[in-house]
Amino acid sequence: MNEKTTLSSISPSDFIPFTRPSFDEATIAAVAAVMQSGWVTSGPKVAEFEAELSHYFGGRPVRCFANGTATMKIALQIAGIGAGDEVITTPLSWVATANVILSVGAKPVFVDIDPHTRNLDLKLIAAAITPQTRAIMPVYLAGLPVNMDELYAIAKSHQLRVIEDAAQAFGSQWVGKRIGSIGDLVSFSFQANKNLTTVEGGCLVLNHAHETALAEKLRLQGLTRYGPDGMDVDVLGGKDNLTDINAVIGLHQLKNLPTFQARRVAIVKLYFELLKAGLNTSALKGFDLQLPPENFTDTNWHLFQVLLPLQQLQVERAQIMSELKALGIGTGVHYPIITNFTLYRKLGYLAESTPVAEVIGRSILTLPLFPAMSDADVKRICAAFLQVLEGQRKA
Repeated sequence: MNEKTTLSSISPSDFIPFTRPSFDEATIAAVAAVMQSGWVTSGPKVAEFEAELSHYFGGRPVRCFANGTATMKIALQIAGIGAGDEVITTPLSWVATANVILSVGAKPVFVDIDPHTRNLDLKLIAAAITPQTRAIMPVYLAGLPVNMDELYAIAKSHQLRVIEDAAQAFGSQWVGKRIGSIGDLVSFSFQANKNLTTVEGGCLVLNHAHETALAEKLRLQGLTRYGPDGMDVDVLGGKDNLTDINAVIGLHQLKNLPTFQARRVAIVKLYFELLKAGLNTSALKGFDLQLPPENFTDTNWHLFQVLLPLQQLQVERAQIMSELKALGIGTGVHYPIITNFTLYRKLGYLAESTPVAEVIGRSILTLPLFPAMSDADVKRICAAFLQVLEGQRKA
């Protein structure tokens, strides 16, 4: 690609999206088999998927849901969070993290983020705790977990529940232990852009049989069945069950996860190599593009995110994204700061109350990362990205 490349000259087959799910022929055949079986809603494949996930998480009980938003809301309900309660969380996340807190009648309390990890700054949590605080909901941005030892020490000292928004962290770990195999209530998303996808879906890792039974009721109208024709409803539930079609996709994704993960790591290492080299050239010397934390121990590399030094650019992020799109490169924003959305401003929240998150929310940019990318794709992305940055750098 050269500087004269235009959007009209990019064919659809040349465009590199910021993510794309990978489905092999065995997965497609398995979906067809489920459809041909006549049992397409929650059934034997969901039960099989839950059993495999439980094994993956060291034997902990796991229940699957229609999406990762439902898993978080139901986790809050299981923890007894409701009207008048406060939940500490991060302002830099998909808005669902905060929306589910509002949906159960509780209040999100936003704590600023660590500028290096871009996750909840654990050092700021203690000052945000009040008599109304009932839980902490950390988010593992791009798959990188917070310091789990510190998190749970804080929770224990203040007798708080922890609801881990691990939507992006399937396959991540802390000190050699998988996220989900440790901790309190742990919520994962299987949405289409996740490392393991069921197209739409999610799961909740629980602690004991009582929580598991309640989760089952809450995901399907509060229903309990007994005997051949008996049923009862004793809690208010919703319609959040996963289907067998989704579950069979998940079963095959789980088998392929080690291969997917190895390829992600290889892609990320090439990103670091090429971008560091590009930033050391005379054209971009001194340009303060911030790469993600170079962590190959804990994170699953769900996303590869950079921070644009807007003060060194002639344009805002949107123009950088548009120019990359014209060169056939898709990008994303994960995420705008939640407290700048109209709903949250109406509730009295201010983006400037968490200044680190406010700046990162304006400057963060997601570059393409998915297992089917080739080394040539990564080289093309880096060349285009560095070209755009050089062209828009302030003199």
